[in-house]
Amino acid sequence: MKYLFAAVLAATTIAGFGAANAAGGCGPGMHRGPEGGCRVNGGGVVVVERPVVVERPVVVVRPGRVCPIGFSWRYGRCRPL
Repeated sequence: MKYLFAAVLAATTIAGFGAANAAGGCGPGMHRGPEGGCRVNGGGVVVVERPVVVERPVVVVRPGRVCPIGFSWRYGRCRPL
């Protein structure tokens, strides 16, 4: 039983290395890009700076109570004058 366990462990380890070399299905020497396409590994290091995001302040404006002519806002609704 120990030998069977050791053989299964070794087989899964080797299979794991093989899957790691696939690099997302692109093949050796390639990787997936941001849009999902395959790109060649290598080249210089590209540093992408994140843009500065300034959040706008939240402005709360209470809706005005507009009643038709001849009505006024009383007791939570428009009531006739």
